[in-house]
Amino acid sequence: MTAPFSDDQLFDWLRLIRSENVGPRTFRALVNQFGGARAALEALPDLARKSGRARLRIASEAEIEREMRAARAVGARFLASAGPGYPKALRAVDTAPPVICVRGDVAALAAPCVAIVGSRNASAAGLTFAGRLARELADAGFGVVSGLARGVDTAAHRAAPGATIAVLAGGLGRVYPAENEPLHARILDEGGAVLSEMPFSWEPKARDFPRRNRIVSGLSLGTVVVEAARRSGSLITARFANEQGRIVFAVPGSPLDPRAEGANALIREGATLCAAADHVVSALMPLVDASWIDSLEAQEVSGEITAEALWDELDWLDFGVPLPPPPRAPLVGIDLEEPPSQAPAAGGDAAEPEARVLALLGPAPVGIDDLARQSGLPIGSVNRVLTELELSGRLERHGGNGVSLTP
Repeated sequence: MTAPFSDDQLFDWLRLIRSENVGPRTFRALVNQFGGARAALEALPDLARKSGRARLRIASEAEIEREMRAARAVGARFLASAGPGYPKALRAVDTAPPVICVRGDVAALAAPCVAIVGSRNASAAGLTFAGRLARELADAGFGVVSGLARGVDTAAHRAAPGATIAVLAGGLGRVYPAENEPLHARILDEGGAVLSEMPFSWEPKARDFPRRNRIVSGLSLGTVVVEAARRSGSLITARFANEQGRIVFAVPGSPLDPRAEGANALIREGATLCAAADHVVSALMPLVDASWIDSLEAQEVSGEITAEALWDELDWLDFGVPLPPPPRAPLVGIDLEEPPSQAPAAGGDAAEPEARVLALLGPAPVGIDDLARQSGLPIGSVNRVLTELELSGRLERHGGNGVSLTP
């Protein structure tokens, strides 16, 4: 049973984690060394001077009061890893955020969860599968976790808004991408939850996305990669899941589709193949019991990969004991930042419907109704584009009203 956690303790924890260069590792080391966050805050200036640092920015009381007022104004709650309500699965992660801010139904965090991640520029087949998978997992009693990004994330959240947890790269006051604000509101209205470890008004930066990804995987018993190119940021989430001792699933795709290269590679490396929700449920159900959290154990992974630490932490301080290694993610060559919205404006030129349909097509057959649904175009516009592609020799038709690009 979690010990009571006072408002004063929460305030001090927020001040410490919001201070300059204090990440989860340093936070834990400071609290352990000085017996609490308040004592650590009092000791930080002297530690900095002894280490040759003239100045270290410590979050002010006024700064934290402003953040707490802003959170309360929208009904958000702060949960500390040592306090009640904090997700058990996330608490088991070495780099768990000391404090998270949550909007929506906090009870959603107590359910066993599955992360669904994948390409922002997914095919219509990938988006349809992600939505179906999310619905069926929710029906089986699992929460669905993702990052509110475009593409696969959006499809997963949209299919099961009342059973979904969206993890933001920025603060709760900065929904990103902005086009998902209606989806964000729907998640809150229908009983889901939205959370972040970042300051309430924080604008997300490139390095915040992999930080978010380790929370997405950390909340979950398993992570499903639906579509991912070879250098997709979704593979960072899969790597974190593996390091956290969670099960990694991957949805196989056509070897002719670059959007499937990363997921196919995960399967070759030992990820569990996922072609239906039952593949996930049957693998995870044995873990869903009173003691499943005890089986979670961080694992070391090997392999040469260009990586970068996710925090600039206070390694120069003398804690008396060595710090654990910093969390790292492969950042070089990885697509981290969200691209500008590619949704065409109303009244755009005639080439836009073709571009939208082409972006959703691939070597795998997809239903025309799914194309219309995922593109947001009228069925007549979709059929016109398909006819033009077929006449130019770029489209193949299949049984069951399916279509695909010509290999």
